[in-house]
Amino acid sequence: MNRYLAGFVILIGLFFGEIAAALEPNEILVIVNKDISASEELGQYYCQRRNVPEENILVLSLGKALVDAISRDDYDKNIAEPVRKRLAGQKPGQPIRCLLTTYGVPYKVGPRGPLKEQQERFKQLETTAGQYEKQLRDSQPADVNARINKELGRVKAEIDWISGRETEASVDNELSLVLFGAYELYRWQPNQWNRHTRYPEDLILTVMVCRLDGPSPQIARGLIDKAISAEKTGLHGFAYIDSRGIPDDKKAGSYGNFDQKLRNLAVLLRIRTTLQVKEERTDKLFEPKSCPQTAIYCGWYSLKKYVDSFDFVDGAIGAHIASFEAIDLRDPNSTEWCPSMLIHGVTATFGPVAEPYLTAFPNPEEFFLELINGKCLVEAFYRALPFCSWQMMLIGDPLYTPFARKGS
Repeated sequence: MNRYLAGFVILIGLFFGEIAAALEPNEILVIVNKDISASEELGQYYCQRRNVPEENILVLSLGKALVDAISRDDYDKNIAEPVRKRLAGQKPGQPIRCLLTTYGVPYKVGPRGPLKEQQERFKQLETTAGQYEKQLRDSQPADVNARINKELGRVKAEIDWISGRETEASVDNELSLVLFGAYELYRWQPNQWNRHTRYPEDLILTVMVCRLDGPSPQIARGLIDKAISAEKTGLHGFAYIDSRGIPDDKKAGSYGNFDQKLRNLAVLLRIRTTLQVKEERTDKLFEPKSCPQTAIYCGWYSLKKYVDSFDFVDGAIGAHIASFEAIDLRDPNSTEWCPSMLIHGVTATFGPVAEPYLTAFPNPEEFFLELINGKCLVEAFYRALPFCSWQMMLIGDPLYTPFARKGS
């Protein structure tokens, strides 16, 4: 590694270290489903272990059945509205900055449905799309085809917006905007906490959201215990970074550019932590049982096919960048990465509940840099998360702080 690169990483670390005040236990609102005893017990256990005031538990009636998904109407009525009401009634000087959802609370919210007032426009657009598609089937010069394709893409995007396509989300990511008024339900909205938005903190309405959940309530409870244990002893072991050897084309959102972020992460971890760093820089993955004492794992891309490579230590953070990896979060037989890593002992992870597109994933460099700079899990995640009202979900103890804060 040359001195320029090392200096650049350190400089970035100092820049990104200029952050807001640390999240406090009394700034967390714990959301439980009173109809599932494991949910209430988990919320109470978290408050006891993390000194969260018991009055910070919001008890909702969400049904006795353990369900993953909730309709948009039921979400608005039974989750968003009670949360909004509770936040509106909070005491001055004691703001809630973080919501903690728990096992028993649905984690997927359905689409909004078609816009009834736009149906005439919808019919016009369908006719226009058909005309463009017919033109593309005819022989056209390349530049004409390119122009038609561009217009067809614009028309199809508007059709999707009217029809309600891609308006489903994770419950947690939707709850981030619970304090907003009416906002557009189509794909995503910017995350005000993201470092690159540069919002003044006193103008931020976005609420950070984290989840204690997994294939069993015991696994969810263990996320608390392992986080607290790691804070006492420090996070020790190896960091395993799995990039794919794709050259950086310098284009934001491209595979090559994202792959470079993983290689940069390996450099960062070598400079700023005492963890031993091992890399896989080809299109292969780490071999099964090849990663002992895993403290950090970050890599891609094995779609819904977990590879049992890791011996996770208490406090381990695992992130696999691939679509659909948290769809079946509570399924003990799932081969998706999020539930599988939780079963195998990871302490914190994140993933999407549907197709998120690559640009929606937290920047791994920034996420781990925020942790290294002493931020807790949920703060680090939201500083690196591009969008809200979309598919991403963070699982773990929001207060988990794997690296000591500066001055502590």
